[in-house]
Amino acid sequence: MDHDGDRTGTDGDADDPFEADDDRVALGLALLARLEHESLSLADAVDRIETVTSDPTITRTILDEAELRGIIERDDGIVRPKSRQYVRFEQDVITKDGEFSCRRCGSGLSTGYFIDLEAGELGPFGSSCIRKVTGRDD
Repeated sequence: MDHDGDRTGTDGDADDPFEADDDRVALGLALLARLEHESLSLADAVDRIETVTSDPTITRTILDEAELRGIIERDDGIVRPKSRQYVRFEQDVITKDGEFSCRRCGSGLSTGYFIDLEAGELGPFGSSCIRKVTGRDD
């Protein structure tokens, strides 16, 4: 399943243009629900969401839906994740060897780290970006 959507210049299957959007929203919600932050700036939350999509409409939908579902609280540019179900690196991160580009920074990788979320797999990331995306490092 391709989750880059707008990063490749397409928005999914031509027969169902909303399918990719639904996948991206689900992945974005799942990611926000698993962040290891007590709070983070809206800009930092958007940075995390941009690993799923760079489409501003989808980003806004993810943030609005996350707030409606009680996944996050937003107040004056601060986002507070409500869940305490963090990514467990030993269980929720899959390592694959191959030729990859990091979804966050674009660096070439020989080892990719993928987050196994309920909504699907998100990645690949490099070793430092996986920690940044999940909130282990700022």
